Amino acid sequence: MATDLTEVMVAPDTYHVSPESMLMIADLHGALALCLHDEGRGVGGLLHLRFMGGTGRPSDVTDNTLSSVLVVLDRFKRAVLGNAARADEVQARILAHALPPTDAGEPSASLVDLIRADLADGKIACGTQTTRRTEALRVCFQPFEGRVWICGPNDLRAAPRASRSDG
Repeated sequence: MATDLTEVMVAPDTYHVSPESMLMIADLHGALALCLHDEGRGVGGLLHLRFMGGTGRPSDVTDNTLSSVLVVLDRFKRAVLGNAARADEVQARILAHALPPTDAGEPSASLVDLIRADLADGKIACGTQTTRRTEALRVCFQPFEGRVWICGPNDLRAAPRASRSDG
């Protein structure tokens, strides 16, 4: 594995797409990262979205949230997948960070659920992982290879040595 990868920090509520061998990084705190990889085109991208409400906990999906997220999600998918992606060549993974649960009720549908449903409509399978802790979570993604992992804030090179799984 190359050790001189270009690193790109993906800011909240933005995305980055590339066909290059590089490292995309998102620091999540009350946010999620959608990593999308088109194996056929060799293109991948990372979409970094905050949970609305700023509480660090999943919040209810409102009509305003729904419309703005769907617009950004659609642009992101088109940038990664183009117009004719084959669902069997696309890998998707959502990594989310939320604060530990409290006695307050959690919403019945979160932003993670919304994105999973949108991807399922396009016949794209998507794995999800939500980590609930007070410390932020750093997600690292190599778009060309489709590798994604969680690492410590000072340990960017802690990438898995094995090749990514095809499942």
